[in-house]
Parts: sequence; C-alpha cells; structure tokens
Amino acid sequence: MTHTEPTSTFAHEDRLPRVPLPTLEDTCSRFVEWCAPLLTDEQRASTEKAVAEFLREDSPARTLHAALEEFDASDGVRSWLDLFWPSRYLGRRDRIALNANFFFLFQESEHGRTARAARLIASTVDYKLRLDAEEIPPVVQRGRPLSMDQVRYLFSTTRIPGARQDTVRAPYSDSEPGPSRARHVAVFHRGNLFRMDVIDPHGEPLSVTDLENGLRAIVDASATPAEFPVGHLTTKARAEWAESRNALLLLDGNADALDAVETALFCVCLDDHTPTDTKDACDHLLHGDSGNRWFDKSVSFVVFADGTAGINIEHCELDGTTVLSFVDTVLTTEPAAREPKGTPPVDLVEFTLDETLRHDVRSAATAFADYAAATASTLVSFDDIGSARIKRLGISPDAFMQLAYQLAHQRAKGFVGATYESIATRQYRAGRTEAMRVVTPEVVRFVEVMENPDADVDERVAALKSAADKHVARARECQAGMAPEQHLWELQLIAARRPELGVSPDLPLYSTPGWTVMRDDYLSTSSAPSEHIRYFGFGSTSSHCIGVAYVLLPDRVNIYLSTPAAVADEMAAFADHLTTAVYELEDLLDPEL
Repeated sequence: MTHTEPTSTFAHEDRLPRVPLPTLEDTCSRFVEWCAPLLTDEQRASTEKAVAEFLREDSPARTLHAALEEFDASDGVRSWLDLFWPSRYLGRRDRIALNANFFFLFQESEHGRTARAARLIASTVDYKLRLDAEEIPPVVQRGRPLSMDQVRYLFSTTRIPGARQDTVRAPYSDSEPGPSRARHVAVFHRGNLFRMDVIDPHGEPLSVTDLENGLRAIVDASATPAEFPVGHLTTKARAEWAESRNALLLLDGNADALDAVETALFCVCLDDHTPTDTKDACDHLLHGDSGNRWFDKSVSFVVFADGTAGINIEHCELDGTTVLSFVDTVLTTEPAAREPKGTPPVDLVEFTLDETLRHDVRSAATAFADYAAATASTLVSFDDIGSARIKRLGISPDAFMQLAYQLAHQRAKGFVGATYESIATRQYRAGRTEAMRVVTPEVVRFVEVMENPDADVDERVAALKSAADKHVARARECQAGMAPEQHLWELQLIAARRPELGVSPDLPLYSTPGWTVMRDDYLSTSSAPSEHIRYFGFGSTSSHCIGVAYVLLPDRVNIYLSTPAAVADEMAAFADHLTTAVYELEDLLDPEL
C-alpha cells in the first residue's frame, strides 16, 4: 500500500507540534547571554541584578509565568503566543502605512497596466477558489509540513482601527464562518474607489478579457481624480483613524461604502505613476499615492502605468513566507482560458463627507506625504554573488550576509548596534516568527578582528567562521522556539492584560539596559528568497534604524534599505561599506579569486 501525504490545505494543522514554552530560567539565561555583547560592564551588572530579582521564588514574574502556562494548557488555545500576536501587531498605535506594511516588487512583464492587472486578478481568483476547496497544497519544508493557518487571511481580510487595540474583519471567523463569499474586488484609480465583480453569481470566475474590460471602464469613469480620497485616512495613527472611521459611520451611506472595501477579496490599485527606476517603483509600493490605497487591506496589488507591478501587505495576520508562497503561485499560474461573459458590474463607491471629514482627509494626505518624504531609501544589488556562490565558500548564506551587515554598520556608524532578524517558525501550530538578535560575542570579535590592521588572514577567517557558526546555532534555537524576547514581552503584556493578577507591567527587568538596548534596533533585517520578485521592502523601525530587506537568490542578492531622511547619509555610507564588505568576505574565504 502506497503512503501518500495529505494534500488538503489544512490537513496538517491539528497534528503540528505546539510552540514550546521555555522555562523562566532558560529564557532569563538566554536574555542575559543575548543582551550582554551590547552592554558596558556596568549595564550588564545592573541587568543581571534585575534578572536575579525576576527569578526569585517569590517574584511576581512567577505569577505571570504560571498564568501563561495555564493559558497554554487551556482548551482551544493553539499556542502560548495566541494573544501575543494581536497585542504586538494590533496593539501598535502608530501608523501602519510605511511603518508596518511591507511590499514585494514583481519581476517585469510584457503586459501593460490593465492587461497585467487583469491577469493578476484572474490568477488570484483561481487561487482563492482553490483555497475555498482546500486544494492549495500544504507547504512542506525539508520534510516538515508548515502551518497554513495564515492563508485564511489573504482574502476579504481588513484591519479595523480601534481606540486602544485594532481588530480584524476576516472570514473563517465566528462572525463569518468558512471562506469569504464576496465576489468583488476593490479597485482604486486616481483616488476613486470602485467595486468590481470578479466572480459571477454562479460562482464562476470571469475571464481575463472580462476583467480587462471592467478595468478599462474604471479608468474611463475616473478621468477626474477624486477630490477627497478617503484612503488617505488609513495612513493615520490607529486611534486617530478609529475616530475618523467612527465619524464616517455617522453619515449616510458610509457604512455600505466601508463594507464594500472591507469585504472585497483584495484591493487593486491602478496608479498613473510610471516609475523612473527600480527604487522609485519600490518606494511607491511602500507608500505611494496614499489616496489610491487602503493600507488596512491584507492584500493590495499595485499596478503602475507601464505595467510594473507589486504588492503591499498589511502585516497583522500575514508574514513574508506565507505571502511569498501565495505570490509564487499567482505569478506562475497562467489564468485559465474562459469564455468571455461581458464587462462585469462596476460601481463607484462614494463616501459622504462633511466639512470636518474633508479637512481630515486633506490633513491626513499632507501629513503622510511629509512622512514619506522624510524617509530615505536606496538599493544595493549583487549580480555576481548569491547563495550558490556563498555555499561553495563553505558558509551559511544568511550568516554571510548578516556578518557583512555588521561590518558595514561598524564602518558606517562606528559601532555594532542591536540587530533584529525575523526567523520563521511555521513548523509549529499557528506558528509565525521568532525574534532573533544577531549580535553575539563572536560577531563583536569578528568585527574587531576585521578592523584590526595587524590581524592576519588566518585570524580573520577563523573569526568569520566562528561568528557564522554561532549565527547558525542561534537561528536554530529560534527555529526551535528557544528565544527569550517574545516570552519576556508576553509576560509583560499579561501583566497589563490581567490586572486581577496584581502584577505591575513595569517590573524592573523591563527598564534595564539589557531590555532597552537589545530591542533598540540599529538594523532590522528580513529575507525573502523568491525568483519571482525583484525586491522586498519595509520601513525603518526607529529614528536611527536601517531597514534591511534582502532577496537572497542562488545567483544574486537584491537589498532595499530604508531609514529616516535625517540619517540618510549614514545609510548611504552603510550601503557603500556593505558592497565592500561582501567582496572582502568573499576574498577572505576564497583567496584565489
């Protein structure tokens, strides 16, 4: 009898292992180890003292950890992180546009704007209908099935702003059981919002020809730009946007207008802008014309005037690995040939605005334009080195790139700073990511040796390999769920979430240099390996942070860097030093070059 793996999308979910909950002792031990390389002796001593208090048998931290253990063992709980993720993502109060959403720039296409958009819609609708039937194969990596839970949030999913914490409107939920029953997408052009059917009343997807005709009708109907595009409001800080949304709901017709965009399968943003170059395309995918976006939508395809295209993703329920699998499928699926049925229904979605809301829209537009202008970005690309070449050098490609980032940062800014790297943990039930802190004693030693003119080649190679080995070992710890930051953070969140426990969220550990310095990123890094995208990107996370989004492929590396404009010169220096560092490390590992 031949054994076959289940092919149903969610077949593995209930059998996946649970994210392990570390002990308080293990977490604190790792925390001290992870933060130590970034601290002075005095800072380290004060951090270790607070950790010792945190671990006392009568410490309030024990109460919090016991509550977390109890929660983890409760019926219906998939992971001890089930409440962490909403608190982390939906609890953030700043704007998500540019600050949290991320983008992918697709490979070039021969098609123009409406033709490209129609094909993207058709392939995505095909994916959606296959997902409804649970025919999207579960992803298996190195023989291990990965959680497919996140694909439930690709369609008809919208983040809803709240005063204290946002919520998510989505299918597969108690209020909307099962797959989305929506048959339309939300199409933006010149700030005008249209509802366009992409599935007929019998559940059959429309042809590419029908979709092109519908998009042309939208372009024709929006010859005049919208005077007050409500999409601008989605760029506001979350509590402010919640106030604006409540004001919208008080006026006639706006509940239906919001419903049209919130229930739409996804957004399609037709931009009149023609990118001047690749960086310009990336920048516009990240922030673009905010009147022609709805940043709360989980998935927004953006198609420029020349057919250049990409995607903007709302992060609260979707991580990069899930979106990559989705995008890879969409971009490699030729839309099925279907008999045209005629131009689909296209309806202009109009909002009722009073003078206060018109002023609100205009103010939001100006504020976000200023915010985007205060963000600097640049591209760094290598077309003569990639993961295949790096592996031949006998080193982990990710470790190689991370060490190049550390060396470049030292040379650009004069020090090694806290660095975040996202590590996927989808091999667990409802798994998402783990927060890896890149700076280890071995990394610090590597940078010191590289900057020491008296160090010889053998010493540098030894330091490089030692740092790379440590990086790989730490990444494996993260993949195994053995990392301290999210555990400690969730304990703090429990204290705030459950006042009846009588524990203050402001325990001394959370004001130590170890906690504050380790989490004050100078580099925030994430990788998206896919041959179907050219670039991946996101905004900076602080006033001095450089966002480093890299597409690491066998034959090349493409990197999008972003930082506040006030420190753009330092980012430019980092980019220059990064180019030098990559080739310097290559030379070290292959002296016969």
